[in-house]
Amino acid sequence: MPEVIFNGPAGRLEGRYQPAKQKNAPIAIVLHPHPRFGGTMNNQIVYQLFYMFVERGFTTLRFNFRGIGRSQGEFDHGAGELSDAAAALDWVQTLHPDSKQCWVAGYSFGAWIGMQLLMRRPEIEGFLSIAPQPNSYDFSFLAPCPSSGLIIHGDKDRVAPPKDVQTLVEKLKAQKGIVITQKTIEGANHFFSEHTETLLEECADYLDRRIAGELSDPRPKRLK
Repeated sequence: MPEVIFNGPAGRLEGRYQPAKQKNAPIAIVLHPHPRFGGTMNNQIVYQLFYMFVERGFTTLRFNFRGIGRSQGEFDHGAGELSDAAAALDWVQTLHPDSKQCWVAGYSFGAWIGMQLLMRRPEIEGFLSIAPQPNSYDFSFLAPCPSSGLIIHGDKDRVAPPKDVQTLVEKLKAQKGIVITQKTIEGANHFFSEHTETLLEECADYLDRRIAGELSDPRPKRLK
C-alpha cells in the first residue's frame, strides 16, 4: 500500500493508495471523521473500509484532510475539505483514465463531505454514509440525491441521534430513481464501540449486493 503525496487546493495532501490490477476497475475514496476531534485516515473504521474495497478489486484511496498528518493547510469547516476530496478524486482519475465508475465512503464528518462530493461528481454511482450527522450539518443539498447508497448508524448514537438520521433517510427515500438502504446497528454508539465488526460486515454485504446488481435503480446513470 504505497504512501502518496499529491497536490491539493491548500498544499500537499498525504494519502494511502492501492491501485487495482484491472485498468478499468472502479475507484473508491474513503473519507475520515472530523479533523478537530481526532479524525485521521488511520481511523480504524476508515482503515478497514479501505481494505474492504481493495479486496473487491477497487482502486482505493484514503487521505488526510488539510492540516492533518503530513497534509498541508488548515481546517476549513468543510468547504476546504470538500475541495480536498474533489482533488483526491481528480488525482486518482488522472492515474486511471479508463475507470468509469466511482464510490465514496465517509464516516461521520467524512459522510457529510462524501455526500457533497456525490452531488458534484456524476460518475459516483454508490455511497456508504456511516453515522452521518444531519443534526450538526446541513444535508439539504441532497435535492435530489443522484445515487443509490447505504446509510448506516447505531441506535445508541448520541452524536447523531437516530431520529435525525431517520428524518434524512425518509426524505431521501421519497426521491425517485435511487434506492436508499438503511441499516441501524443495535447497541452501537457513534464510534461503533464493540460493534465495528458488525458495521463492516453490513457495509461489505451491501457492497457485494450492489456489485451483483442489486439494491439500486436499474436505469443507467446519465453522465453529464
